[in-house]
Amino acid sequence: MRTVAVVGASLAGLSAARSLRKQGYDGRLVVIGDETHRPYDRPPLSKEFLAGDLGEADLALETDGEDLGAEWLLGARATGLDRTTRAVRLADGREIRADGLVIATGAAARRLPGSDGLAGVHVLRTLDDARALRDELAGGGRLVVIGGGFVGAEVASTAYALGLEVTVVEAAPTPLAGPLGREMGSIVSALHLDHGVRLLCGVGVKGLSGERKVESVLLEDGRGIPADIVVVGVGALPCVEWLEGSGVTLDNGVKCGADGRTSLAGVVAVGDCASWYDPRAGHHRRVEHWTGAQERPAAAVATLLAGGAVEPGVPRPPYFWSDQYGVKIQFAGHAAGADSVTVEEGAPDDRNVLAVYRRAGLPVAVLGMNQPRLFTRWRKQLAAAA
Repeated sequence: MRTVAVVGASLAGLSAARSLRKQGYDGRLVVIGDETHRPYDRPPLSKEFLAGDLGEADLALETDGEDLGAEWLLGARATGLDRTTRAVRLADGREIRADGLVIATGAAARRLPGSDGLAGVHVLRTLDDARALRDELAGGGRLVVIGGGFVGAEVASTAYALGLEVTVVEAAPTPLAGPLGREMGSIVSALHLDHGVRLLCGVGVKGLSGERKVESVLLEDGRGIPADIVVVGVGALPCVEWLEGSGVTLDNGVKCGADGRTSLAGVVAVGDCASWYDPRAGHHRRVEHWTGAQERPAAAVATLLAGGAVEPGVPRPPYFWSDQYGVKIQFAGHAAGADSVTVEEGAPDDRNVLAVYRRAGLPVAVLGMNQPRLFTRWRKQLAAAA
């Protein structure tokens, strides 16, 4: 291969570029990113950066002196892909032809319909999003977080520590039931109540009120929640619209094998936009976690450089963490499909637990709240059994 293009300049794209060089690729390497920023770390955006404890320089993912010998095209949005020449079309009219292609375009935050143009309404996905939200939170007031997932919970925790009055609205009866299951989702989300943050579950959002600036969040049951600031944290959509008609199969992201290979030869996908096949579960799924974006590109790059002539392995069980109200939450594996969950250590009321999820008696996932040593031990067991 004379030219490899990596479309996406966040963690997954950077990890792919590093893996290419580490695995011996010495040809032309082009990294394309739609943001103008060099690769930066996203997890702190909802925590330390939002609180003002970290600056922008602290978010940099590239190490001092690191030189991948890459051409960086930043502020360049991909708009199409020619399946024959593997030419990536950019919004400014340029085309980048490549022999190999790594798709790492990530995902974009879902927005609340009708909220565009209304001041005080935010999503949190990018550095620019975090800058704008941080500036508003510094003024204090009443914050309503729409969505009780991990990003929403972290924003609520950070805002609480900054002294804001916080309400979290979650449409599901139990927050975090998807990734953690109902029982443990209820225990983790109770951290809001422990700290006096209002938690409203089982009710959807009808819309927002306000002329130029948001004034309240309107719920489907007729209630209105006064708000000076609103954060919409209702998930993300994979950024794959630019691939329509390219021959790359799309199905809730880029549909891939267990090693990132796509339906188009010479093209692999990694990160939040990639729906990899999971041999353990027997179906495809997107893994939107930091560790997946860091670890999986090595396998995808190996497949790309070998022309697909390598047998795919089994990806490690996904792992993610969250910091809320001073509690470190860690999770590995998949809660879906577990037929039991047991607390192995600690007490749920103390928010200090180690819980193991099992299917047919075999561990498939583990959750830790302030249990880093035990959690690490169980995570290694999950990885060894994969």
